[in-house]
Amino acid sequence: MAETDNLVEQYLTHLAIEKGLAEKTLDSYRLDLARYVKFLKNSRVKNFSSSDTAVILKHLIGLRKAGLGARSRARHLVAIRGFYKFLVQEKIINRDPSKTIDLPKGGLKLPDVMSAPEIKILIDTPDISRPIGKRDQAMIELAYAAGLRVSELINLRLQNINLEACFVRVFGKGSKERIVPFGAYAQKKINDYLQMARPILLKEYLSEFVFVARAGRPMTRQGFWKLLRGYALKANIHKTITPHTIRHSFASHLLEGGADLRAVQVMLGHVDISTTQIYTHVAREHLVKMHKKYHPRG
Repeated sequence: MAETDNLVEQYLTHLAIEKGLAEKTLDSYRLDLARYVKFLKNSRVKNFSSSDTAVILKHLIGLRKAGLGARSRARHLVAIRGFYKFLVQEKIINRDPSKTIDLPKGGLKLPDVMSAPEIKILIDTPDISRPIGKRDQAMIELAYAAGLRVSELINLRLQNINLEACFVRVFGKGSKERIVPFGAYAQKKINDYLQMARPILLKEYLSEFVFVARAGRPMTRQGFWKLLRGYALKANIHKTITPHTIRHSFASHLLEGGADLRAVQVMLGHVDISTTQIYTHVAREHLVKMHKKYHPRG
């Protein structure tokens, strides 16, 4: 099945060039598809045209028997779905046998999401009488206001933040650029930090980064994670709070407020809307609660 392996490489090249996916993501796709191709060979399926829905389901059942959890099986299915979609687009096959297969139940589990009051408590916890407190508060506020990945937050340059128009220009996975707006709360806290705290933290050093640590260097991922955990403990929030929790909360709160799923997809920098759809259950739960509370026969 040399031709099969060649098609997989064509697809991965397409993802790298057209979608701009990061190397780590491409490696995951490569491993998942290699496992699927090996299964096809062992099942004596000659080519992708000969595969059908039953074959894919048999592969997923095999993964479950091998001990893979729902999330891992969901990741495999996402890779297979994307590949078949590519084969249809390139007119290599006529139909997509993966189209009707649902993701394994619980396959894309959403981590803890903070409530709006918890977010407020967390943001208000740093001691803003100190320069470090002003920096930390501005970082948490912007992470929540713009739903930034931790790598995007710590690598944010001065030239990529516009305080007048209230937006940041960030480079996400695969160096994909996007513009994300933020609100007046973040604008004020970032401005206070830049005017009153950042010069003190820099001392005699120069830096192109917005958020600085020692000697003008940017904050590290681990550093930001540790300060978040410390503030969560101080605020008496009994949840596992990570930078990703803040990002999840941003997306969930937007959807609860009625934001369009595609708009949230753009703000998060997701290439595929199916990635964003893991948040829709939060919005559905919110709607059910509102219906029960306000509908005459809820």
